[in-house]
Amino acid sequence: MPKKVTYFHLPTCPYCQQADRVIEELIKEHPEYAAVEFERINEMKQPEIADMYDYNANPSMFIGKEKIYESHLFEKEDECRMHVEEVFRRAMED
Repeated sequence: MPKKVTYFHLPTCPYCQQADRVIEELIKEHPEYAAVEFERINEMKQPEIADMYDYNANPSMFIGKEKIYESHLFEKEDECRMHVEEVFRRAMED
């Protein structure tokens, strides 16, 4: 059973929108990835949850308390894709 991914985002963030597109594309390419649950946390609406995690930028993705991916300014889509694919791989590990 895949591990749950905690995904911190902001709805208006262009890097979050990029990550959302990449997630959809990767699921189309790898249907088994659809089994990974993403718990989306809007840090503006749920600051009490966001404060419990160590990150500075959105999007950020964790498995448990381990940060697997944190975006950075000027991140290109291919770099985002590489990191999100790693999130999927780690979530699918036994």
